[in-house]
Parts: sequence; C-alpha cells; structure tokens
Amino acid sequence: MAAVLALGDGAVLSHKSAAAHWEMVRWAGLPEVTTAARGRRNRKGIRVHERPLPPDEITIHRGIPITTVPRTLFDLAAHVPERLLERAINEAEVRRLWDELSLDSLLNRYPRHPGNRAVRAALRKRRQGATVTRSELEEQFLRLVDGAGLPRPEVNALVEGFEVDALWRPQRVVVELDARSTHGTAAAFERDRERDRALQVADWRTIRITARQMGNNALSLVADLNRLLADTV
Repeated sequence: MAAVLALGDGAVLSHKSAAAHWEMVRWAGLPEVTTAARGRRNRKGIRVHERPLPPDEITIHRGIPITTVPRTLFDLAAHVPERLLERAINEAEVRRLWDELSLDSLLNRYPRHPGNRAVRAALRKRRQGATVTRSELEEQFLRLVDGAGLPRPEVNALVEGFEVDALWRPQRVVVELDARSTHGTAAAFERDRERDRALQVADWRTIRITARQMGNNALSLVADLNRLLADTV
C-alpha cells in the first residue's frame, strides 16, 4: 500500500506485485506500480510503469488499488517465463478470480502488447480439451490403451463406493479422465479430491489424465501406465 500511496492519485499495484497480491504467484522483489503520471520512473525502491489504464482494468482488492486479474496476467506475460504465466492463469482459474474483462478482450484492445504471444500460447494450451465430453474422453483413452497393447480396463466401475472412469482391478490402478466440461465446477473439484483421498487410504493408485495429455504426451503416459501395471500384466 505504501508504494501505491507514494505515487499519488491514480496509481495502482501492478505486474508481479499485483499477481502476488492476488495470490497467483510469489514475489518478494521491488513493488511494482502503474501510474498515468509522467516522469515518475526514478522513484527509489519502487518499479514504476507509466501507462494510463481504463476503469475496467483497475479495481480495489483488500483495500489496495490494483490492476484487475486479467490485466495483471496480461502485464505479467511480458515479464515472466511462459511456464510461470501458465501457472498464474491456472491459479486464477482455481481461485475463480476472473471478471467481465477477459484476456481475449485485452488481446483485441492492445494488439501490439509485448506479452501477446505468451498470452495466446497459454490460452491455447488451457483450451485444448476444454469442450471434450466424458464419453469422447473415454473413447480417446481406450484407443490409447488398445494402441499400446495394454489390457482393457473396466470403465465406469464402482470402487469403494465411488464410480471411477477406468479401473484395472487386479493391479489396484484407477484412472480418472479429467474433462474440464465435467470437472471444472467447484462441486466437482471437491468431489474429485474426496474420492482421491478415499481411494488412496484404501491402497488404490489413482492417476488423472486429460485430453491434452493424451494428445501431446501419449508416449510418456503409456510408459507410466506400463510401469503401474507391470507387476501382474
């Protein structure tokens, strides 16, 4: 708050400092502040960004003027590695921090922003498999299993009172197929973790697989499944 006050009216916490305040990343460096005022870049102990921001890109969070979550991520994209940006976007999604202004809107609003390429790449990765249904994901998984020469698992089987997506009962291996269209709600998030905990306590090994992983990391997935099933296959 002191850094924002030091820059006067219209200053807002931004960039990595804003991302830390939103609890999307960890940051212990110099506080970063954005202001529309000119000639304030040399403020000691504060990293100043000079840019006027429209009203829908700023807000107040825990009493501090700050860039909105989408604007914070947008700014972050130009200054951090892509993997850190992906983790921050994921954290924003888990914490349900989105507002009406989307990253897509900011891409259209600022077509020459230096972080655009990283934002587009991160969004593309997030959206792969986002509209896949449970049945489509099951079919994709069974094709992967058959193509690898693995034994067919039971599908939609009951274990410890829970229905699981795929099951190798002799090996006590459970696979949960995570489609964002069916696992993206707060209720599903809680239910999935309750099931994982119960199965782990009962000595079942559970792994979660997404459509994107089956498309991009099929070889490593098959290798992992082979290792899990190796004892009795």
